[in-house]
Amino acid sequence: MSSIVNYKDRSTCIIFGDGAACVLLEAEENSEYGVKDMIMRTDGSAYPYLNLKGGGSRKPASHKTVDDGDHYIFQEGATVFKTAVTKMSEVAAQIMERNKLTSNDVQWLVPHQANKRIIDATAERMGVDPSKVTVNIEKYGNTTNGTIPLCFWDFEKKFKKGDNIILAAFGGGFTWGSMYLKWGYNS
Repeated sequence: MSSIVNYKDRSTCIIFGDGAACVLLEAEENSEYGVKDMIMRTDGSAYPYLNLKGGGSRKPASHKTVDDGDHYIFQEGATVFKTAVTKMSEVAAQIMERNKLTSNDVQWLVPHQANKRIIDATAERMGVDPSKVTVNIEKYGNTTNGTIPLCFWDFEKKFKKGDNIILAAFGGGFTWGSMYLKWGYNS
């Protein structure tokens, strides 16, 4: 993220960190473990609130777009925050309801690490105790699509075979989603 953050924009640059991670999921037929369900949503009309104005097909890179600062991430913080709280908690609660899970059935919530208040609001809406929520934002900042895999890296040793894990995320565009998975091994 450091390559697209404007360090003169203090309302945005302090939020993001650099990091990358991935998670390998292995298919196993007729297994009680693995990905059980997911919900994905998007709303492209919210583009003005979280975007990169320059680059891509909409506004190809040029000397002018670089001079105008169009290749820095922009977000309208209040709108992004309010929408992220609503949408992340909404889809996490929906995935639980759809799979007949109560907060007692959920061993872990692995949320996107955008903001501690968003994480807390999502856990509260789900009725999940804070001790069941993976949080490492203080370590890495918001690494965008790296936040959930980094949580898996940091908390994997705490996960137990059969644990019900709910993922919840929100990001640019606007996009948001939730996934229910059943952990398949002991570390």
